[in-house]
Amino acid sequence: MLLPSIPNFHALAVLVLTAVALLLFMQKKIPLETSSLLIFLILAVGFELFPYETGGETFNAVDFFYGFGNEALVAVSALMIAGQGILRTGALDPMGNLLARLWKKSPSFSFLLTLLLGAFISAFINNVPVVVLLLPVLISVSLRTGSPATSVLMPMGFSTLVGGVSTTIGTSTNLLVVTVASDMGLKNIEMFDFVLPAVIAGSVSILYLWQIAPRLTPKIEITLTDGSPRIFTAHLEVTEDSPLVGNPLSKAIELTSGAMSVSALERGEGKPIYLDPGVILQPGDHIVINDTPEQLKEFERLLQGTLFPVGSTDREDSELLLEAADQQIAEIVIFQGSPLNGTTLKSYHFAERSGMTTLAIHRSGKKLKRFLDKISDIKLEVGDILLVQGAREKILELKKDTQVLVLDSTIDLPYSQNAHLAMAIMLGIILTAAFGILPIAISASCGALFMILTKCITWRDATRALSAQVVLIVVTSLALGKAMLITGGADYLGKLFVALSGDAPPSLVISGLMLLMAIFTNIISNNATAVIGTPIAFSIAQQMNLNPEPFVLAVLFGANMSFATPMAYKTNLLVMNAGEYSFMDFLKVGTPLVLIMWATLSFVLPILYL
Repeated sequence: MLLPSIPNFHALAVLVLTAVALLLFMQKKIPLETSSLLIFLILAVGFELFPYETGGETFNAVDFFYGFGNEALVAVSALMIAGQGILRTGALDPMGNLLARLWKKSPSFSFLLTLLLGAFISAFINNVPVVVLLLPVLISVSLRTGSPATSVLMPMGFSTLVGGVSTTIGTSTNLLVVTVASDMGLKNIEMFDFVLPAVIAGSVSILYLWQIAPRLTPKIEITLTDGSPRIFTAHLEVTEDSPLVGNPLSKAIELTSGAMSVSALERGEGKPIYLDPGVILQPGDHIVINDTPEQLKEFERLLQGTLFPVGSTDREDSELLLEAADQQIAEIVIFQGSPLNGTTLKSYHFAERSGMTTLAIHRSGKKLKRFLDKISDIKLEVGDILLVQGAREKILELKKDTQVLVLDSTIDLPYSQNAHLAMAIMLGIILTAAFGILPIAISASCGALFMILTKCITWRDATRALSAQVVLIVVTSLALGKAMLITGGADYLGKLFVALSGDAPPSLVISGLMLLMAIFTNIISNNATAVIGTPIAFSIAQQMNLNPEPFVLAVLFGANMSFATPMAYKTNLLVMNAGEYSFMDFLKVGTPLVLIMWATLSFVLPILYL
């Protein structure tokens, strides 16, 4: 067995730096963006201080910075902004409500349907917009059911990768492998030529993602689903056009999928009535409920009622306040020395002074059963927390006021009037990319701009949607991949594999090649893996006088096993950003999936093709 000669100094340095990068990415004490920037700058400075010559030309270290303008990074960033538009307008709330109801009845079956749907759609269109669509849906389901979003987001993202491997158009990697192999003399591989092994391996993988992966994910409450933990007492008035009119109280509870807990019921000013699920509701009835700010607003939307003070002379003013643009809800605390202590909102003229409406009140250790017509009639005490709603500028003004303390828990309310527009823009992004009219980077960028121009989101929302961590890890992984290619580090590893395979049987060679590609794709980009692996596969097949198709497919499948690291594929980065997963979370959940697909395909490919 003749091993290839030791690679050059630059190739060795890049391979060592890649190993160091993996170690740094595993450290929880060091932010991932810090590790990424450190590795990136070491790479750039190193090539600048120790120039590398290839083909008679010196490689310019500044070329590593081209990753900041790479199509993959542009696409990911634009899609994060477009996805924020879907979230801010609540465009997927109806779908979220449907899934939430189904989740209540059969969460396990509903989760399986979500995985299958994501895999099926991703077989025909780029999986990035699929993930962008499903992320807010699953987050919405998590909010409504109280289940941890982290248990479903990563498996969902992986299911789209599993589905994308099924056809030649499922991923750009598939197209690249097929094109390179065709240029090297292999017969054209048609769209569904390898769907059978893909479906077999995919079925086993979906079972893993359905039953085992959720148990391995961290059970944490992510920022996107972290509303205020405080429970507020509020009145919900049954309005004239509410679907509750003429229906029993049980109907109201049913419309909220059983999530609403009613503590009291009153009919008219200071007139409590018997709390019975069968009582028929009338216009003007007040349902007293205790819940979090987000849930209170959700009940208001579902039941078409109103939370703001009712039956008072300032009702029209309240309605005008709530129609102001850029609405937020916030929590304010009554502290010792506050002029609100010992008085009422009505006597203090809080609405007129602040320009905001009070929705509910929280009193520590107590669930207030208000048999009062207006929240403004409650005598406030030290420690009371008021839930208020108003325009963003009014919230900012209140924060500057020394008479109350505004907690850092403001919640942006959806621009629901733009929900249909946001959905249309997102569908436009998907369809133009799916039909090849525009690359996903361009269509997503156009969509992000349209989201802003149509006021589905603001520029502030857009900048908040971007993640420095995502940007830096994409750029660093692209730079490492480029360095491995130009220095011959990746080529050295490929030659080493050929030498080590020796006289092994074809089935073992195919299995080993696929495993090597799976390792490569989780360290460098999947497209770089495809470029490196396809010529190696073709060469191995020629040396063994065998049909090169199963070897090429081993590269194709291996290059798509981008499950073990967040930088392996752009959808992993989207999921990582939304689910706040760590590098180790991907290793823990993704590595078993890599091994499952590898073992299944190692068994299936030789049977079908050798």
